[in-house]
Amino acid sequence: QVQLVESGGGLVQAGGSLRLSCAASGRTFSSYAMGWFRQAPGKEREFVGAISQSGSSTYYVNSVKGRFTISRDNVKNTVYLQMNSLKPEDTAVYYCAATIGIIRYTPSGYNYWGQGTQVTVSS
Repeated sequence: QVQLVESGGGLVQAGGSLRLSCAASGRTFSSYAMGWFRQAPGKEREFVGAISQSGSSTYYVNSVKGRFTISRDNVKNTVYLQMNSLKPEDTAVYYCAATIGIIRYTPSGYNYWGQGTQVTVSS
């Protein structure tokens, strides 16, 4: 089992950057593929991107490709979401999630979730 805690959200102007962190408890962090999701008010939770257990593979939704980067540090038990060139439509609560096995692209594929961190991008 793993517990996840996100941090790093906040208010930023359009074009700015934020880096979200997701710290995991437990000694088996490197066994989990990690995903980032977001949920805007009135909308369904949306896949943003994911990273494999070793960090060698990453995947992104088209709307964030070239702007967002996911990385992980298996020594620090932390996964990161670097967000650049932020847009107002990126405003949402961002969640990290963990899954055993292959990367999955839907919320139902993840077993463990953090509490979320708010990202607000002003125009």
